[in-house]
Amino acid sequence: MKNVEKFYINGEWVTPKSSITMPVINPANEEEIAKVFLGNQEDVNSAVDAAKNAFDSFSQTSKNERLDLLKKIRSVTSDRYEALAVAMSQEMGAPMTFSRDTQADSGIGHLDGFIESLEKLEEEVTLSNGDILLKEPIGVCGLITPWNWPINQITLKVLPAIATGCTSVLKPSEHTPLSATVYAEILHEAGVPAGVFNLIHGTGEEVGVALSRHPDIQMISFTGSTRGGVSVTKESAPSVKKVTLELGGKSPNLVFADCDLPERVDASVKECMANTGQSCDAPTRLLVEKSCYDEVVDLAKKSAESIAVDDPSNEGDHMGPLFDKIQYDRVQTMIQVGIDEGAKLVTGGTGRPDGFEKGWFVKPTIFAEVSNDMRIAQEEIFGPVLVIIPFNDEDDAIKIANDTPYGLAAYLQTGSKERADRVSRRLRAGAVHVNGGGFNYGSPFGGYKQSGNGREGGDMGIEDYLETKTLHNG
Repeated sequence: MKNVEKFYINGEWVTPKSSITMPVINPANEEEIAKVFLGNQEDVNSAVDAAKNAFDSFSQTSKNERLDLLKKIRSVTSDRYEALAVAMSQEMGAPMTFSRDTQADSGIGHLDGFIESLEKLEEEVTLSNGDILLKEPIGVCGLITPWNWPINQITLKVLPAIATGCTSVLKPSEHTPLSATVYAEILHEAGVPAGVFNLIHGTGEEVGVALSRHPDIQMISFTGSTRGGVSVTKESAPSVKKVTLELGGKSPNLVFADCDLPERVDASVKECMANTGQSCDAPTRLLVEKSCYDEVVDLAKKSAESIAVDDPSNEGDHMGPLFDKIQYDRVQTMIQVGIDEGAKLVTGGTGRPDGFEKGWFVKPTIFAEVSNDMRIAQEEIFGPVLVIIPFNDEDDAIKIANDTPYGLAAYLQTGSKERADRVSRRLRAGAVHVNGGGFNYGSPFGGYKQSGNGREGGDMGIEDYLETKTLHNG
């Protein structure tokens, strides 16, 4: 991929000002597949200048012009769909079938949601008092995205910026530059005007901080760790720019005895292990009613042990590796922490699965007899590790579920509609998934507490990129 060693600034692929590089490693075999330049302040300034210069004209485009542009992006995305899937499989270890059906699919699904939201957006509204409200683009946006859902997070930020008439500078994770490069090529081919979208690679400590501090950026949208979100907020504070954050999670999954236990437990375990557990909203705390606790532990063990681990380049329904050695070491450390804390290791454990000597492959792991004050119940492990915690009754379940610094998602398994409605309203989370209900494109995504602020996707995702102006006519 020839463009991966360049930055995309002002409509052109340019040689970075920085000379510092890092290798891009395939996590399945630990082999270098590319190298990427890590930008510096000069690279950031060039990209921001391009976005600032483009804003004057792009902010004045009509809604219909931007809708036409989004539809063109959709057409080109469809043409490059397989390239996106292959890139993510190679750079972060997503199995090809999953990368194609879920990871790459987000590039189309979110786009359809934003097209629908833009079509119904009222950019001018007359109030009952005669004043006029205008919805206008906020300005130049700095967009910082993670490695675990590369295109999902890029589209959730880049597309609403384009939809509203904003311009942007994207800093994707330096670990997943291949898919970001493909996406920049898609936008270029679709005819996004020069400077409206700019791509630079780099570390959070260098490029992320430079974007956050830059006085010509009016908004930062960040997805990543809570620690990173705190840093972005602090660095952005002196210029009083808008900051939206989508951060970590330790999502509870409440299992009541009145649900279809074999079906719901199997689905719950596989939801936790999807993407090798590297999802901020993964249901990693299984809270189980005591009357069915032992049965659920047995069902969960059976489900986890049915999950195959295999090379991500292969088609099929299996689990790939973690994305790099740092994450592998962290997951191994946390599994050992669980053992040391006295939790019961039901299946899995430390080390690679049998048959794997290279690559950052891990065993699907389950702990039982966990209390919610253990580290493995409170800290985001970001790997295929599930903890099972008993509860006495509905109130106890809700108390344990909410006893976390996070509030991104919650999951609920019950055969009672009344209980589902009642419990859902007491869970402090941005989304509640009832009996396997999945996320739908066009719905808002985001969390409570230390899981962040703002919402991404659909109507609310567009609203975050708009300012409100009031006209008081005499």
